[in-house]
Amino acid sequence: MPNETSSRGAVVGKYWVHELIITKMKLFLLSALICFVIGSSAAQELQEQSVITAKRVDHPPKMDGVLDDAVWSGAEIVTNFIQNEPNPGEPSRQNTEVRILYDNTAIYIGATLYDIAADSILRQLSNRDREENTDIFGVFLDTYDDDINGYGFVVHPTGVQWDARYSANGHQEVSWDAVWESKVTIDETNWYVEMRIPYSAIRFSKDKEQVWGINFGRKIRRYREFSWWSHIDPEVDGFVNQWGALQGIVDIQSPVRISVLPYVSMFYENVNDKPNKKISEGYALNGGMDLKYGLNDAFTLDMTLVPDFGQVQSDNQVLNLSPFEVKFQERRPFFMEGTELFNKGGLFYSRRIGATPTGFYNVASLMNDGDTLLVNPSSIQLINSTKISGRTPAGLGVGVLNAITARTFATVEDGEGVERLIETEPLVNYNVFVLDRTLKNNSFISFVNTNVFREGRAYDANVSGAQFKFANNKNTYAVNGSGSVSQLYYSGTQDDEFGYKYFVRAGKISGQWQYGIWQNVESDTYNPNDLGFLFNNNEISTGASLDYRIFEPFWKLVRSSSSLNIYYSRLYRPNTFNSFSINLNTTATFKSYISAGLWASFAPVETYDYFEARVAGRYYLNPSSTNYGAWFSSDYRKKFALDGSANFRQYSDQGRTRFNYSLSPRVRINDHLSFNYNCSINDFKDDVGYVAPDSSAIVFGRRDLYTMTNRLTAKYIFTNRMGVSFRLRHYWSQADYTSYHELLEDGYLRNEDYSSIDLDGEDSRDVNFNAFNIDMVYTWVFAPGSELNIVWKNSILNRGTGIQHNYFKNFEDVLDLAQTNSLSIKFLYY
Repeated sequence: MPNETSSRGAVVGKYWVHELIITKMKLFLLSALICFVIGSSAAQELQEQSVITAKRVDHPPKMDGVLDDAVWSGAEIVTNFIQNEPNPGEPSRQNTEVRILYDNTAIYIGATLYDIAADSILRQLSNRDREENTDIFGVFLDTYDDDINGYGFVVHPTGVQWDARYSANGHQEVSWDAVWESKVTIDETNWYVEMRIPYSAIRFSKDKEQVWGINFGRKIRRYREFSWWSHIDPEVDGFVNQWGALQGIVDIQSPVRISVLPYVSMFYENVNDKPNKKISEGYALNGGMDLKYGLNDAFTLDMTLVPDFGQVQSDNQVLNLSPFEVKFQERRPFFMEGTELFNKGGLFYSRRIGATPTGFYNVASLMNDGDTLLVNPSSIQLINSTKISGRTPAGLGVGVLNAITARTFATVEDGEGVERLIETEPLVNYNVFVLDRTLKNNSFISFVNTNVFREGRAYDANVSGAQFKFANNKNTYAVNGSGSVSQLYYSGTQDDEFGYKYFVRAGKISGQWQYGIWQNVESDTYNPNDLGFLFNNNEISTGASLDYRIFEPFWKLVRSSSSLNIYYSRLYRPNTFNSFSINLNTTATFKSYISAGLWASFAPVETYDYFEARVAGRYYLNPSSTNYGAWFSSDYRKKFALDGSANFRQYSDQGRTRFNYSLSPRVRINDHLSFNYNCSINDFKDDVGYVAPDSSAIVFGRRDLYTMTNRLTAKYIFTNRMGVSFRLRHYWSQADYTSYHELLEDGYLRNEDYSSIDLDGEDSRDVNFNAFNIDMVYTWVFAPGSELNIVWKNSILNRGTGIQHNYFKNFEDVLDLAQTNSLSIKFLYY
């Protein structure tokens, strides 16, 4: 592409290329739709459901991991587990026997897991809800028998517990924790499990006779085998819908479900500003409480009062030169647990609650001459948050979430020492309301509404949306989609804003061959970001996918999958071409259990980037490009394993490339101690991006971007209730500008001198960014649901302009920067 002229021979014929692409896309989508309508003769038949009957007992078995209680002798035994992998449909290599009892307070599961020798049973220790190199056994319950929502209770040979919630589209919520009991014993050849799941840990209907969905799963790690009592066919879409049936539970009642988790925490922080030779310290003693209360058999109230999130893992900070904000992972327990309902439709991004104040970056403009900024909080205090959620016997899920955050102020001081406050965030009330109706054939329909109410004259926001999935009775074809509208209400003279979006997809969802067509539309005024997250709006995108999967071993492979995806997008307003790409991907797992993949992406025509210019109606013309990548992962059963990946992207713009690669070795010293190291490098040559607006022009720059991320994690797990974890992350990113250009009206660049050399001869627009974090956590679960946590954190965050080409010299300089150390101790009692 001629990148320094506005001409424009490259435009000749572009209109016809785009029209040809559109025509072919329409024909492809039409043919796929016809295939969807007429169906396929190879549709999967529904399998016959497995059934187990529970036995009522007057006296529960002793939870000691030994199935010698008399009550077990009369219970029905189920066996004949079937492999899901590596040989779907084949019997498990080892026999498993499971029994179920129940009384007025709980259900009891007893399992005998036959093996050949005790030393064949792999049993690496881990923290709760983590699965390492170990065998497992689990029971899975669909207490409303709706084929979509379920619970999972899993135990390792070491006694480590793992539990989760399951919902539509295969969503698995591991952050959900329940209080239940388990005990494991191991003899010369076999291992044995006893589990007690109290009714307070689950929800079910008031019906006199209960019929639940149920399944039992076993993983034999040395074989990489996962088998199920009720066969989970990998060719069939869905997970919960393939479980068996539990019968025989009669006359049980949901108990009064109330749990209180009061906490006391002590916090110490030390800020060592080495460049300015200043040290500051702070202490805090905090207290609060989490409350769970069962309103009835179906609904539960969750509340957190004066929460303390000081022990949450540090965010992965990055250098962001894009026009879009960075999305961070939620790590706060209250907003991670039991949020399955609230995540419907993707309209709820919980990190908005307690985020950076909206006026954080405007304080300087509100300061007077001679003012000094004393305090400007970067986060908002959460006062309290409440959730009510549950599901009726008819399959209607209801969720309500409310949170209130405090007013936030920056503190400034004038030349005479008088302090004043500048409000950066008003008192805010956040609301989420969800209705979710399960339907036959693994289908559902949901409604979501989010509201943000701000005190005073600040604007309010409302988003309403629906989500659906309708599958045929054989669960081979489905139509799914969503739609939502956003509204911003202003109290001043500014007009209210209304926007909308919708997404719809139709296709084949089961079998070796799967395919689909989809379209997504987002208006230019659609904005869900007061409580949701959307990178950008103003887009109409259309695509098609074709997948071929082999689930059974063949040749030297255990399984493989290949896919073709076509993507085409236009701007919503004005309705003009944006981008087009073709993507190919293939993955395979070899019989040596080395997994690998290859992929390629092609952008055969110039794409119009309407976002990088940061000015409405202006765009940058990205040249055509090709992108190739590969990855591999070795067998984690080995004491040493290695993961790696690489990709190379080349643009038709001469000299412009992107090269990314990473290596991640992992070492298991023994069943207690393990290490994992990851090093990734992104090396972009002659990259192009927005720099700044000028009085009469939009300035772009050519730059070399280099990013290196080093991450080391180590774990020592003493017992199944106690462990220490260590995590170190150093992110280093540099932007070295080589030239500056004016963005022309036609999307091309023209050479201009917009350099900004300072007195030291350095370009003030260059960036040298470092983020260094250490998180060290000691956890002791001294009783079910009760914990003692001790957390040490170290944090260094700096953005400068001096380019440093030596990593070790840069790291040495980083350690001399201002850093924050904190130590917190938190005691929770259930």
